[in-house]
Amino acid sequence: MSKKFILGLDDINSLMDILPKNGIILLQGTLASGKTTLVKNIVKFHGIYEEVTSPTFSIMQSYKSEDITIYHYDIYQNGVNGLLNNGLFENLFEDGLHLVEWGDENLENLLKNYEIQYIKIVINLKDDLREYEVFGA
Repeated sequence: MSKKFILGLDDINSLMDILPKNGIILLQGTLASGKTTLVKNIVKFHGIYEEVTSPTFSIMQSYKSEDITIYHYDIYQNGVNGLLNNGLFENLFEDGLHLVEWGDENLENLLKNYEIQYIKIVINLKDDLREYEVFGA
């Protein structure tokens, strides 16, 4: 079962009401669909005002406040093997919100094998809006 939201940038915070403060969220969508923009808004929603950029080369960045740690991953270049080879898969067991850009079917299967719950958000372009299809929330 999924929930769909068609939102502009000004309305994106309405999506935050169904997202957890702890757990794993896989972000899927084409190049420039708005994955990093969604991460920026999630980080800001939680009161963290650091600059958020896609961790394409570093694979993972973290943002912290008194209430939450947000881990931001980008596995576009190396896929799930990049997480495994860099020892970052184990991070997914840490408390906090884990946002994984380009979290694909291989990562989904690995999470299922370990019986780890996750949410998946598929982002599609709709003119100047975005359609967010949320699975598992």
